Amino acid sequence: MDSIKIKSIIESILFTMGEAVEADRLAEVLETDKKHVKKIMDEMISEYSGQDRGMRIIEIDGSYQMCTSPGTYDYLIKLVKIPKNHKLTDVQLETLSIIAYKQPVTKVEIEKIRGVQSDHAVNRLVEAGLIEEKGRLEQPGRPVLFGTTEEFLRRFGLKNTEELPDVNVEKIEAFKIEAEQELGYINDEPSEGTAGEAASVSVNNTAGE
Repeated sequence: MDSIKIKSIIESILFTMGEAVEADRLAEVLETDKKHVKKIMDEMISEYSGQDRGMRIIEIDGSYQMCTSPGTYDYLIKLVKIPKNHKLTDVQLETLSIIAYKQPVTKVEIEKIRGVQSDHAVNRLVEAGLIEEKGRLEQPGRPVLFGTTEEFLRRFGLKNTEELPDVNVEKIEAFKIEAEQELGYINDEPSEGTAGEAASVSVNNTAGE
């Protein structure tokens, strides 16, 4: 195997692993000896350092790792500071609307309305900064109470939660029935599947879409 092919393989390994890889492991994968691997790695380290590239290869106690070039740090920091554009799924919108209208509300109460487990949806909404812990219920287990955040108001163009449109109780009931039907379709296995449009319509209308 020529050196160009070996370098290509090593580059792929280091990029995929994302952590330091021992020279012994590289030698085993490449079916060659450790001395040959070290020679190739020295060449690659020199090549990466001598070029204006965003990546570098460094040696750490006989292991090798691909990392970002110091010259790119400022740009990486800027990227991290840019707010993520969280695109909400129908299930997340449905869960969010329940929390918006019933807050403060526990996850158990959310699941009673939806008829299915909502762990994933709630966790994603917390990550998106749209809901947060508002306290704990004074009962066994002290379940967390969830409510909407200022980011929720900004995202949907509201001054406060009092500006939420009136909710149709019949739609909520229909939504619950659809969620229960959905649960039956998957043989009683917990699911985050789409349960209907009733609650999501309320939030979408609020967003002015």
